[in-house]
Amino acid sequence: MTQPQPLRVGMVGYSFMGAAHSHAWRTAPRFFDLPLTPELTAVAGRNEAGVRAAASKFGWDSAETDWRRLIEREDIDLIDICTPGNTHAEIAIAALEAGKHVLCEKPLANSVEEAEKMTAVAQAAAGRGVLSMCGFSYRRTPALALAKRMVDDGRLGSIRHVRAQYLQDWLSDADAPLTWRMDKFTSGSGSLGDIGAHSIDAAQWITGLNISGVSALLETFVKERPVGGDFVGLGGHGGSDGPKGPVTVDDAALFTARFEAGHDAGADAGSRANGASGPIGIFEATRFALGRKNAMRLELNGTKGSLAFDFEDMNSLQFYDAALEPDAGFRKIMVTEPSHPYVGSWWPTGHGLGYEHGFTHQVVDLVSAIGAGEPPSPSFADALQVQKVLAAVEASADNSSRWQKV
Repeated sequence: MTQPQPLRVGMVGYSFMGAAHSHAWRTAPRFFDLPLTPELTAVAGRNEAGVRAAASKFGWDSAETDWRRLIEREDIDLIDICTPGNTHAEIAIAALEAGKHVLCEKPLANSVEEAEKMTAVAQAAAGRGVLSMCGFSYRRTPALALAKRMVDDGRLGSIRHVRAQYLQDWLSDADAPLTWRMDKFTSGSGSLGDIGAHSIDAAQWITGLNISGVSALLETFVKERPVGGDFVGLGGHGGSDGPKGPVTVDDAALFTARFEAGHDAGADAGSRANGASGPIGIFEATRFALGRKNAMRLELNGTKGSLAFDFEDMNSLQFYDAALEPDAGFRKIMVTEPSHPYVGSWWPTGHGLGYEHGFTHQVVDLVSAIGAGEPPSPSFADALQVQKVLAAVEASADNSSRWQKV
């Protein structure tokens, strides 16, 4: 049997997301039949000792200290961008114009203007067969992918409510050290873009409807943080007596939203005849919810039923069918069956998956699309829509929570 051609990957960045992406590139071809075989060709980072150690640890063949060198190399087909948001546009545009496929972490950029430029370049590159995708990895959680399938099949009817939360607590300590995630120039925003972007993308993707307007509130609880300290995970512990620097992003974001009206698959005849407007939504993102470690939650209420998901119980999906179980409430679907999205390539029924599997599925979908010459999803245009919502939330919060169109 003919072996698939290689897909030679160059990755920029090697910390949290770099580790997750490295694991995915290594693992995907070992569990899924792919049209191309990913090869971990080179990783780039500014710290020579650090990037060489990462290359050895994560299985990359070589290391570079300048991302431009990755783009110049003829032995690399795809650039994977795992860096802070302020670098995304420059790297992605250079890579696409050089004929390299691109996977870019979310959010796509730090501004709508940057995201628009990236999207225009990506669309031009697609005409030359050079493809790109934004890394909203929660789309690849089997339970959320099943939720998408059920909504598309009309199991919920016409969607009325969208309720989304993303709750973490790793910044609750006021003496946790200052990192790039708390600097607006580098990160673009705080909890809003870091984790709220995932909720926005998931809600729009599952409903098939874009958010058309928002009313928002942003809050920064801790205005200054220690410049140094002991870094553990995303946070850590800083010295309360040492120098401090300003926090220039939000710690928490809240907003109500209106979705566009749509002719969704499950809409009933009455809703269509009455010309009902789109669903309403409420979103919350915070890194100060003590006790919540990674509670990415989404609930949809429709005319025929409801779905609810919580990533802290990521292998299950709650479903309520008003016709079949009017008095029973929600029932729990264990999303571990071979018929469920992605699951059939892993373990026997009942043996759940973890956080890292979403990144593996992301690689599977991207490589499959490249092999077929088809546009992968989410596209840069999809990510641009998320960026527009982020910008509208900030604009509303800056204007006394006034309604802001997207």
